[in-house]
Formats: sequence, structure tokens, C-alpha cells
Amino acid sequence: MQVFFSVGEPSGDLHGANLIKALKRRNPDWEFVGYGGPRMAAAGCQLHADLTRLAVMWVAQVLWNIRTFLKLLARADEYFQQQRPDMVVLIDYPGFNWWIARKAKAQGIPVVYYGTPQLWAWAGWRVSKMRRFVDHVLCKLPFEESWFRERGCHATFVGHPYFDELRSRQLDQAFVESQMAIASPLVTILPGSRTQEVKSNLLPFLQTAKRIQQQVPKVRFAIAVYKSAQLELVNELVAESGLSVDVHVDRTAELIHAARCCLACSGSVSLELLYHAKPSAILYQISKFGYFVQWMLRKVRYITLVNLLTAKDPFADKDAGIYDPDDPRDQHVLMPEYVTYGDRTEELAGHVASWLTDEGLYADIQAKLDQLKSQVTQGGASERAAEYISTKVIRNNATSPRSDAA
Repeated sequence: MQVFFSVGEPSGDLHGANLIKALKRRNPDWEFVGYGGPRMAAAGCQLHADLTRLAVMWVAQVLWNIRTFLKLLARADEYFQQQRPDMVVLIDYPGFNWWIARKAKAQGIPVVYYGTPQLWAWAGWRVSKMRRFVDHVLCKLPFEESWFRERGCHATFVGHPYFDELRSRQLDQAFVESQMAIASPLVTILPGSRTQEVKSNLLPFLQTAKRIQQQVPKVRFAIAVYKSAQLELVNELVAESGLSVDVHVDRTAELIHAARCCLACSGSVSLELLYHAKPSAILYQISKFGYFVQWMLRKVRYITLVNLLTAKDPFADKDAGIYDPDDPRDQHVLMPEYVTYGDRTEELAGHVASWLTDEGLYADIQAKLDQLKSQVTQGGASERAAEYISTKVIRNNATSPRSDAA
């Protein structure tokens, strides 16, 4: 039995590795090949290419790398024709993975999408591709299953695989204790995993830090750098800011745990912030054009997963708009969020300064985060997905003839 993976994001590499480990426990003789990253390779996947090196955003970056993507697509198509793996598993990365799914279906190979793209948030019309090219949709968020099923997809909720990783992770307790032993409160800055995100978000975060320091002079700051390749850029921006900021590579979990509160770029890190019940303010700084595009396409009010999980019905507001702390619709929000092309440093600083100085407010938001954490962070997504693939997908493949898809 051979499973072909196509994974292009660093977070997807993590989820793919955990899924491979879970599949191996059930099926020691299975083989895993395809596109992924270093974590999947370490878990036993024979990589045809490290696709996580091409984790890009927005149209310009995709076009810049289009020849590489086309070569990888042609290589996968040739592999599907000659080797015919028993199934294809896709994780995130929809732009490229739609084409992988199309090529797999043309050869009658079953396709599983694990960790689906957020079609419900940005571009609902693309669900037609899911219906045509994907046999099994394994959903990370509880409201996704009904959304996909209502639109004709075979969908099952398995849970968010990120919580599996968080529950298994061991903190460096000595480092955490060294940080918590310092009397001044720590604000951890999380500028994003992609270098493009760091370039966009770190400067406004440093400007926010200056505003916070004016209100709370004893505060200190630390930046959690995702990978060492970003270290030079981060150090340059910190030096230009004139702020005294500690910079650490590969200490995200420890710095979140040790912090009083956080400033974070929007992304899956919000789930890690929830796991640690850490009050946090979220920023996603984009261009004016990017803001216009997301305004036209976005179908939900929130960009932060934690805030979506607290909404009674994420799709209730047809005119989605954006988060507004003064709007009655947003009083349930646990992580104030700002997707913007403008300057929102004053608002971000206001939230953090309040958590640093108002014990009652801080205790209230932390209690609400703890309550949500108890409801959604149990883990087990990798095992449930592996069980589904090992039983239903294999059984369906054995009893149904392969058919080509246009």
C-alpha cells in the first residue's frame, strides 16, 4: 500500500508527519512518498521534493515560482501514471493541491484532503473543485463538516491536528523558569512563520511595543523567531527600532508559556495561544490592494480561528465586515484582531497595556480562554484521521472501480 502526500506549508509538514506516524502504527508495511517537508521525511516519507521551501503567499509570489510549480506538477502526474499510488493525501496549500487532486483523479486514484483550505471563509465557489476532485474531506474545525456536507462533499470532522503536536510537546522547563524568574512582565511577539509575514508584521509590532512601554515602563519584550534563516532580518528591524528586545529562535512554546500576554500574527499560532490560555492581540498587516481583495472575498467576520470557535454561527452575518471592539456582535471575541493596511498600533497597545495593568480584566479573559481550551483542545485528530483512512478509504477503494474524472 502506497500513499502519496502533497504538503506545502510548514504547519502542514507537522500535521503530515503526525499522520504518517499514526498510519504506520496501524499499517507498518505501508509506504509514504511525495511532496512535504523535513518533519515528514523524518517520519518516514520518501520526499520527491521539499515543497515547504515554496510556501508562498499572494499571486505575485506564485507567478514568480510558476515554472517550479509546473515542473513539480508534471513530475507528480508522471508518477501517478507510472506508479499509481493507492491514494493521495493533500494537506492545505490549495492553489497547487487542486492541480495535484485533478491529476490523481484523472488516474482514478482516491484523494483525501486532510486539513482543508478555508473555502467557507474566502471563496465558497471553489467547493465545486472539492466535489469534483476530492473523495474524502477530513475537517479540522467542528463547523466545517456540516458546511461541506451541505455542498455535496463527503466530509468528516476529525479535529485539529495542531493540538496533537501541542499535547506531545515538551517545554524546556529551565528556559521557562529563567524567563519567569525575571520580575518584569514579559510580552512575547510572534511575527509569523513565513519570512513575508515577518517583513509585514514585525515593524508594526515593534511600534506597538514602544507604545506599550510608554504606558507600562517595566515591561519587557521577546521575539519568537520561527527559523534561523529569519534571524538576520529580525535583528536588523530590532536594531532600527531602538528597543531592547530579546530574540530567540525555536523557543515559541516556551516564550508563549512564560509571557503575561502576546502580540501575534494571525495563523495557526492562535491555537497554540489558546492551548496556553494566553491573552493575545492579533495583527495581519497587508497591502492596500491585499486588503481590498480580502474584503471582497471574505465571508466570515473573523480571521482568527479562536474567535471563529467562539462564534455561535460563523456564517450568520452575510455582510461579514471586520472585528470592531465597540460592536455588540464582537463582545464574545477572546483575541482582538486587526487585518489592516493602516496603523492599528494604538489599539493593539491598548489591549496589551490593559492586560498588564488590570488584574480583573486579565483574570476574566484568561478564564474564558481556559473554558474554550477545555472544550476544543483534547487532541486525537491524527489518530482519528489514520483510522478513517485505514478503514473507510481503503474499504471504498477495494469495493469501487476506479473512474476517470474530467
